[in-house]
Amino acid sequence: MPCSPAEIGSLFLFEKLTPGQRDRLCREGRVERFDPGPVYAEGEPATCFYVMLDGTVVLSRRVGGDDVEVSRTSQRGVYAGAMQAYLGDRVPQVYTNSLRVTEPTRFFVLPADTFADIMQEWFPMAVHLLEGLFFGSKNTQRAIGQRERLLALGSLSAGLTHELNNPAAAAVRATATLRERVGKMRHKLRVISSGPYSREALANLIEIQERTAERVAKAPSLSPLEAADREDALADWLDDHGVAEGWSLAPTFVQAGLDTDWLDQVAAAVDEEILPGAIGWLNYTVETELLMDEIEDSTARISHLVDAAKQYAQLDRAPYRVADVHELLDSTLLMLSGKIGPRIKVVKEYDPAVPRIPAYPAELNQVWTNLIDNAVAAIGDAGGEGTLTVRTALHHDRLLVEFRDTGVGIPPEIRERIFDPFFTTKPVGEGTGLGLDISWRIVVNKHHGGIQVESEPGDTRFQVFLPLTADPDVFEEPA
Repeated sequence: MPCSPAEIGSLFLFEKLTPGQRDRLCREGRVERFDPGPVYAEGEPATCFYVMLDGTVVLSRRVGGDDVEVSRTSQRGVYAGAMQAYLGDRVPQVYTNSLRVTEPTRFFVLPADTFADIMQEWFPMAVHLLEGLFFGSKNTQRAIGQRERLLALGSLSAGLTHELNNPAAAAVRATATLRERVGKMRHKLRVISSGPYSREALANLIEIQERTAERVAKAPSLSPLEAADREDALADWLDDHGVAEGWSLAPTFVQAGLDTDWLDQVAAAVDEEILPGAIGWLNYTVETELLMDEIEDSTARISHLVDAAKQYAQLDRAPYRVADVHELLDSTLLMLSGKIGPRIKVVKEYDPAVPRIPAYPAELNQVWTNLIDNAVAAIGDAGGEGTLTVRTALHHDRLLVEFRDTGVGIPPEIRERIFDPFFTTKPVGEGTGLGLDISWRIVVNKHHGGIQVESEPGDTRFQVFLPLTADPDVFEEPA
């Protein structure tokens, strides 16, 4: 179709050009009419730069197996295509989106090589600025993305260290006390074995020891009032039977689940003269059993934390697999428990009907981390005390994971920008502005899902929607 320099000059992109420059555009470019349908597809070699003269265009990006509409407009002068041709071979020259028209549409079309030459010739300083902006932005995003991950890792490491410290310290203390008690038990055994006790009395004592150990393993849980009443009864029994400092032994016996009926059985099984020694021997037995239980609980807690860390990091796991979202959420909450702190109440509203889904678990954990971190910061800005509610549910044909906080909320004027790269409301040095951008890319680009936010002061909800099934060409569940 004929190209009119006057029509070209009426477009906002070219209105500042000289008549000679417009003439050159018409000589080296062309006007082309497209019927409804595709103009070019994402990933194809970028050969042309398109400026719309009239009609309607739709830009889309490929997400999973579908094309997701990004923009639809009838505004004259909008442009698309080989916009980075001026960078030459330094970046792959392919279309980064797909372009189609919904009605007969005319474009001014400029070959990519011509567009690059004109840019270099007419706007040399602008090209240098654009090159610096393009590569600088890429490098900055890469560097800050790495810093974002390192900051998250540091936060998680601090939380994990805090969580590991308590059971580890408890295990160390219990081990040291156990060593002392075992030493005293050996001493008591030496005293008993050298005393005037018959073989039958010693056999009875050993049998009582075994039964006492079994009793410790089955100790009931008592209320503080019940425990206090039982301690008083045991202390009185021990005093009545000539056991010195019975008040100090009573709490240990109560913790082990022993009562006066049990002590009556002990008194009936051994001679009266060896009863105090037998009680002391049984006290050491009870203490060692309780200490071993404490060590077992502490090491089990450490093992649980290590498993949670492995679950969070998805070590030795396939990058894309069927995953239990509740397990991922639990591991992330556990890893961040130190950062969440005691002033924030965590409420889990998990729907047990939610199925396992195909996903990139490690990257979903990164999404959970970013959203929880933002919620904690929002609650901190609101005074530091509040509630974080994590909810899962089925939402039509997708899985919903919602993070709700009682923080300060997101002002309406910035709500549309929170997913933009480098946008942050945190003070300089405290936020990179990439957390939500990374989360959006993981959820939308990698999982073919969606993420949205609803917010008002005291009630902010980030909602992540994930598909329940996967494209079989992308993922196959192992047999």
